[in-house]
Amino acid sequence: MSKLSRLILLPLAALFALLPLSACTEEQEDDVTLIRVNEVTHSVFYAPMYLADSLGYFEEENIRIELTNGGGADKVMAAVLSGDADIGFCGPEAAIYVLLGGTTDVPTVFGQLTRRDGSFLVSRTDEPDFSWEDLAGKEVLAGRKGGVPAMTFEYILKEHGIQDKVTLNYDVAFNLMTGAFESGVADYCTMFEPTASEYEAAGKGYVVAAVGEASGEVPYTAYIAKRSWLDENTEAAEGFLRAVMRAIDFAENEPAMTVAQYLLPHFPSTSQGSLAVSVESYRSISAWQPDMTLSEESFDRLQDIIESAGELPERADHRALVDNSLARRVAAALQ
Repeated sequence: MSKLSRLILLPLAALFALLPLSACTEEQEDDVTLIRVNEVTHSVFYAPMYLADSLGYFEEENIRIELTNGGGADKVMAAVLSGDADIGFCGPEAAIYVLLGGTTDVPTVFGQLTRRDGSFLVSRTDEPDFSWEDLAGKEVLAGRKGGVPAMTFEYILKEHGIQDKVTLNYDVAFNLMTGAFESGVADYCTMFEPTASEYEAAGKGYVVAAVGEASGEVPYTAYIAKRSWLDENTEAAEGFLRAVMRAIDFAENEPAMTVAQYLLPHFPSTSQGSLAVSVESYRSISAWQPDMTLSEESFDRLQDIIESAGELPERADHRALVDNSLARRVAAALQ
């Protein structure tokens, strides 16, 4: 064989050797369901969803997740309604607004991940005996007016009869609140994890209360999809819930440092120790909904909060918006 022949045939042999592997890979990919998830923001509060990915639970369900950040519940819902996302992950209030506005394809809540507000109240001074009445005469950075974090905080103040005695500062954007607080704005600030514990560890403030404990159970973030998508992708939707449900169990029961290890790929700029503290914080307030159902009672409390803030034109029917059948079926099978 000539040298030229060898130069031609060797690359061809290598190419043919790779063909079975490529064909096998494509065949495997054909069995995988791509689910596009648009999340309201990226937060350790939503740890189980990221754990389901890192632990391979989605992969075991033959699901590949394409995760994008919507940067707001309204944008998440717009992505779902336009078809740019299969599943929206945000507060159910976004779906309530769409339902009340009228739509031919109802956005359906089919799984609840967090069942409390995930923020913590940070004070400039150490207050081991803090009570909500201590906020009288003080200024608090609590988020955007009309947003669920701010409305939940308003609801707590009303429950304690001090709504007219506290100044809520709505002027600072959510992602700028911590910086504003550090610069001297307000007496208190609400912060999510790991920001709250890191802020305290740095000696800049003190965590004095968990907002979620004071507000009671509220469907804070849930998975929402068009009814048509759920009907056409029931098996994939159940597989998605099964993966997240298993991850909730892992987050609740494994050592916090172990949980944090699997969260690191999704939060590379946060230390494992800080993530572990965050996991413990959210465990302490029972932040995650184990069976992922959304009860009528908590749905009504969410509407109470929105209505109390003057942001709800009329109340929505739980049955018109929430379908717990998939979550119940998956939870029963996992027991």
